[in-house]
Amino acid sequence: MKNIILLGPPGAGKGTQATRLVEARNMVQLSTGDMLRAARTSGTEMGRKVAAVLDAGGLVTDEIVIGLIDEKLAQAGHGGFIFDGFPRTLRQADALGALLARRGLTLDAVIELVVDDGALVGRIVKRAEEALAAGQPVRRDDTPEVFQVRLQEYYKSTAPLIGYYWAKGDLVQIDGMADMQAVADSIASVLDKA
Repeated sequence: MKNIILLGPPGAGKGTQATRLVEARNMVQLSTGDMLRAARTSGTEMGRKVAAVLDAGGLVTDEIVIGLIDEKLAQAGHGGFIFDGFPRTLRQADALGALLARRGLTLDAVIELVVDDGALVGRIVKRAEEALAAGQPVRRDDTPEVFQVRLQEYYKSTAPLIGYYWAKGDLVQIDGMADMQAVADSIASVLDKA
């Protein structure tokens, strides 16, 4: 069982690679956005907390997100966890480390998908064009203007994690600009060595 964090700015391909790992290695993708949406309608005590905060227009606290992750970590019968979209801050990284330790789990690798910011804008525009051509709705955040704001937020809040995990010896950098299969092969190589 391997537990990893996928790091990289929006549009880097984290979701695509996580989906591949779920299919190929029976890993569980822990996407905080998906977990919050699922918790809101779950009827559990944690779900009621999430719903109350979101319904009031508030931001979900780190403690709630860690609680949701803790619930997921209790699941068995899989090939490990992929943390996607969490942690986003140094405080969350410390909380995740403490949670994994309490559960007797380890973090096997932090994989950063290294990408070119200019090329990312091109990817986002292309994704929006493909959605329009296929008659699908375009994501609200798939515009160059909104994407720039998301990119700035990533570098301000999340990029410090790169140094944090590098100092711990957990960080592995992969060329996120390579084609999807090459990126998947690089990630597989990291997991096989971990």
